[in-house]
Amino acid sequence: MFHFLKNAIGLDSSIRVFYHYIRGVLANLYYRDPSRNMIVIGVTGSKGKSTTCNIIARGLEAAGKDFCMFSTLNIAVGGQWKKNSHKMTSPDPFVINKFLSEARAAGAEYAVIEVSSHALFYHRVHGIDFDVAVFTNLSQDHLDLHGTMQKYAETKLRLFTGLSYARRKKWVRKVGVVNIDDPHSDMFLQSTVDSLITFGNSANAQIRALDIETSDRGSVFKVKMPSASYQVHTQLLGKFNVSNILAAIGVLHSQRIDTKFIQESVEAIVGVEGRMQMVPTPLPGTVYVDYAHTEESLKQVLSTLKELHPESKIITIFWATGDRDRDKRPKMGAVVHKYSDVIFLTEDDNYSEDQFRIMTEVSRGIPRKEGKDFWIVFHREDAIRAALLMAQKHDIILLAGKGAEEVIVRNSGVEAWSDVQMVLKVSREIEQNRIA
Repeated sequence: MFHFLKNAIGLDSSIRVFYHYIRGVLANLYYRDPSRNMIVIGVTGSKGKSTTCNIIARGLEAAGKDFCMFSTLNIAVGGQWKKNSHKMTSPDPFVINKFLSEARAAGAEYAVIEVSSHALFYHRVHGIDFDVAVFTNLSQDHLDLHGTMQKYAETKLRLFTGLSYARRKKWVRKVGVVNIDDPHSDMFLQSTVDSLITFGNSANAQIRALDIETSDRGSVFKVKMPSASYQVHTQLLGKFNVSNILAAIGVLHSQRIDTKFIQESVEAIVGVEGRMQMVPTPLPGTVYVDYAHTEESLKQVLSTLKELHPESKIITIFWATGDRDRDKRPKMGAVVHKYSDVIFLTEDDNYSEDQFRIMTEVSRGIPRKEGKDFWIVFHREDAIRAALLMAQKHDIILLAGKGAEEVIVRNSGVEAWSDVQMVLKVSREIEQNRIA
């Protein structure tokens, strides 16, 4: 009966929204308003949220601050880091409120929370008094829920508008940190806050990156601010990660974290699991695993790989998630076609949707005939095996869509899965067969 009602009631139905609102209110009451004694930093946007959260958390850690963090990828509290097993950016309100309550009991002074549009729309973070709101960027995603990009942006904006009526905490300023380069930034710049910090490439940005030098070992650039400038070294790959670093720097400076701790933390971050993560194998070619699952994120990752490896052949393995925004599927296919030499279209999380429909809709954006550097392989393990067998010494394989996730959701249900572990498993099998 519950399953029937869930499918019968629309995603944006007032009934569904009200149900989630009540749960948000009850969760916050049950756990006695856990955010009231912490400085809460919320990070929203389409891309870069998890990476930005991790950089902020590492900066607070370097400065000796007690903190907790909840991101799509991982969770940190009491100095302990672990993977996020909930498969949700912002989970059930009882989960996030319980987490904050336990973190507060453990002495956390700061809370860093990745905030999705679903969390804002469905009131999963209701009652959490944010003190800092970060906007990274906006690109097409989740239009199955929001309908239009305008409504999507307005939902993200709720994190910022919430600052004006969130509880005031003694000596704590309400701060907005905004990517001024994003076309939607004007909406966020109008927020009522005590302090507004902008970052980006624009000459009007308060925090800018100058003299950027990128390589397959990371980036070096100068952070330019009105009151100071300093050099930053990072092992994170790609110019899009420079933007994530600037967002985190804006937050850390707003909390008066010393520059030396910011530099130390940024330089120390080797990478964020599942984000441009290189997987070492004994086979020819280089494998990267990334969470990219939208047109814009695929473009960023693939263009970065092209820039870092201009002479290499790019082999991309990807798909589109089922039961989600269908309009973006051919656009994803078109981007992968533009930047990839070879394409393997394979399964991701299909959920309840027919995989043949997903395949057809993604394929509309790929003007290649199957067999002409384009193959449809319905099982992800088989696609990984085919790509690894094909790759030559200088080739690049991008395994996109799942990142660090540890399950795959097929029509038959949830199954254990890891892109990284599957690459290692298949690589060992291929190597053993070659030796034999």
